[in-house]
Amino acid sequence: MRNRVLLAAACAAMAAAAPLAAQGDTIARAPACASCAEWNVPQRPFRLYGNTYYVGTHGLSAVLVTSPRGHVLIDGGLPESAPLIEANIRALGFRMRDVKVILNSHTHFDHAGGIAALARASGAAVAASGPSAEVLARGASGPDDPQYGILPPFPAVPVARVLADGDTVRVGPLALVAHLTPGHTRGSTTWSWRSCESRHCLEMVYADSQTPVSADGFRYTASAAWPTAVADFERGIGVIEGLRCDLLVTPHPDASGLWERVAAGRLPDPQGCRRYAARARTQLARRVADERARP
Repeated sequence: MRNRVLLAAACAAMAAAAPLAAQGDTIARAPACASCAEWNVPQRPFRLYGNTYYVGTHGLSAVLVTSPRGHVLIDGGLPESAPLIEANIRALGFRMRDVKVILNSHTHFDHAGGIAALARASGAAVAASGPSAEVLARGASGPDDPQYGILPPFPAVPVARVLADGDTVRVGPLALVAHLTPGHTRGSTTWSWRSCESRHCLEMVYADSQTPVSADGFRYTASAAWPTAVADFERGIGVIEGLRCDLLVTPHPDASGLWERVAAGRLPDPQGCRRYAARARTQLARRVADERARP
């Protein structure tokens, strides 16, 4: 994946908010809103594998895992992505009221912004890690977020279940495991589950963003609000590297080459998580070295 920083401020519904850097491994500085429209381009929904479907926009992933006894949705995109995600779910022939649980990768407005509206539309419960649950409940990040101060708020949503590392979220026969992978945020969570077609099953992974993007004043190596940031980040990268991982999806689909794999007709990628972790480790090492070289 080419190195870049995508900077975004609030889109149509949040025009007065501050900017956000959502991809890349450098420090966010410039206010810009160009990425919102790019991220929110509609995308026709499609089957990833078995009972797992891509229902997000072209630039922001959302994944639906289905069963006859209810479905699980991961991520909600921007606030203005919610109607597109809902329309995609319906286009696949599924009912919103059958979405029983909504999960989140990390609590930035471009991935958590639509969760409140989707929860209202479906009646689904929201489950999240402890740090993420606090942010979702107030709709705004705190000082322990590397991008604190440049993040726009998003619609708050109550969390019905607070998850610990390794917890399993069950809906009927579905079982999605939460892997805490802090780094991009303190509450960042990676999800894994199994999807099958006939007797052939794949280990699915929705790995959270692993880029050390921050506001100008944040230092991973010297954060009073998050003193263990580097060690936590390194541990989270190791978790992703060690997962059983046949098919990788990430909150920004281009971060894991999803569209290239779709075009090639080869969605499974057994080395995807290892490559993703290796890039993240390189980016973090570069960031740490840069911080230590600066007074």
